[in-house]
Amino acid sequence: QVQLVESGGGLVQAGGSLRLSCAASGRPFSTYVMAWFRQAPGKEREFVAAITRSGGGTTHADSVKGRFSISRDNDKNTVYLQMNSLKPEDTAVYYCAAGPVVAETPTRYNYWGQGTQVTVSS
Repeated sequence: QVQLVESGGGLVQAGGSLRLSCAASGRPFSTYVMAWFRQAPGKEREFVAAITRSGGGTTHADSVKGRFSISRDNDKNTVYLQMNSLKPEDTAVYYCAAGPVVAETPTRYNYWGQGTQVTVSS
């Protein structure tokens, strides 16, 4: 079992930046692939980014590539999502997730946080 708690969401103007954090507790953090997803009202949960256990490999959705960056600190049991050049269409609840493999499908992840709201105003 692993517990995930996100933080860092909020209201920001278009073009601004936010950094989301997800703190993990329970089983060893470094044994999990970590990912960020987001879900806007009325839409399905959408893959944002994922990072390998060591942090040596990352993948980002095309919609955020060049603007968002996922990273992790295994000593601090934390995964981050740095979000720059935010757009109104980035508005959503952002979730971190832990699982065994890098995947863009939510069902491949076993553990989820409660989510943090990100709102980007135009």
